[in-house]
Amino acid sequence: MPNPVNETALEVPVIAILPFALLLLCIAALPLAMPHFWDQNRNKGIVAAIVSLPIAAWLIAKGPAALGHSAIEYVSFICLLGSLFVVAGGIHVAGDLRATPRVNVFLLLIGALLASVIGTTGASMVLIRLVLRTNSERRNTSHLPFFFILLVSNCGGLLTPLGDPPLFLGYLRGVPFLWTFRLFPIWFLAIAYLLGVFFFVDRRAYAAENKKDLEFDEANQVKVRIIGKRNLLFLVGIVGAVFLPLPYRELAMLALASLSLFFGGRDGRKLNEFSFGPIAEVAILFAGIFITMVPALELLREHGKALGLVAPWQYFLSTGALSSVLDNAPTYLTFLSAAQGLGLPAEVVGVPAIHLIAISAGAVLMGANTYIGNGPNFMVKAIADSAGYATDNFLAYAGKAILTLMPVYVAIVAYLLIAS
Repeated sequence: MPNPVNETALEVPVIAILPFALLLLCIAALPLAMPHFWDQNRNKGIVAAIVSLPIAAWLIAKGPAALGHSAIEYVSFICLLGSLFVVAGGIHVAGDLRATPRVNVFLLLIGALLASVIGTTGASMVLIRLVLRTNSERRNTSHLPFFFILLVSNCGGLLTPLGDPPLFLGYLRGVPFLWTFRLFPIWFLAIAYLLGVFFFVDRRAYAAENKKDLEFDEANQVKVRIIGKRNLLFLVGIVGAVFLPLPYRELAMLALASLSLFFGGRDGRKLNEFSFGPIAEVAILFAGIFITMVPALELLREHGKALGLVAPWQYFLSTGALSSVLDNAPTYLTFLSAAQGLGLPAEVVGVPAIHLIAISAGAVLMGANTYIGNGPNFMVKAIADSAGYATDNFLAYAGKAILTLMPVYVAIVAYLLIAS
């Protein structure tokens, strides 16, 4: 992805952040207030366009460079998510396992490990349907998409630059590829804690299931097998393409996605009930987000030092808080730039290692706080909705996610206070 930090200053009035706040409010409120209207991607596009076009026009007149940087980043962002979505959509992990809490913990652990290898988007798209199908015979399953987003779509991607876009941006900025393995203690804490909480919740839900449903689930097990194996090669190609420079990276991703559509086989997509609806929803909403967030990021860059952020725990909380409502990739770079201006020992890319740990953990982990914190979050929700699962609305999900992850955040703050 390109560097979103602007080379020229842009004077931003505070009122310019209102469209961004309004768009977030629409994403949160319209699914509740006007569910039938919001179900249509066309209507989402109309809302996003109405809210973002005034900012786009203002940026064209006052800061075309800022708009250009955001547009390039948006294209890179969608190329990465879209290509992984398309290729992973051709990989069908067939089967229907017995939906016990132990089996579900195993599937989520595999997803968390896979997230750092093929990215949170790739892991989410490969495994979400198997998890949903495995539990389709049960009734008390509303917690499954929620924990899947926390574990596979976010926290699992903390170990390598391939796992999550912020870490990949750090790699492009000069962070050594293997440096992110220093985040393993935080990764292990988050994954172990979340799997423990999930097991407790799922065991109680399993105990409340109807006996006939559990007998039907046990009697209808199907051995796991992979359909659409050729797409695995395209998936590896996309992972390799992230190391190419702009625009060859994006062109390679689009080419691999196209090859997957034509030569990756149709059986996997048919079984997955593949459609472009979920990625279209992400593309539409994030187009508006990437435009309207420019003034918010510019104000942060202009006044970041005045906020008095110095300690690592402050960078963890600040990066995480904005990653919850902004895309976590540009948020990561914004706070990395702020930390580089502190004049502290330049251990890694111009900042102390403990500050980079704080920024990395905040961006990746707190991307799980809302549906817009990380790209796969919305995709998993959309797929779960289409499969008949009861998912939380925007505000309910955010409240549950923050409450569930709060012990992890508290533990990380304590660690950063001790380490610094």
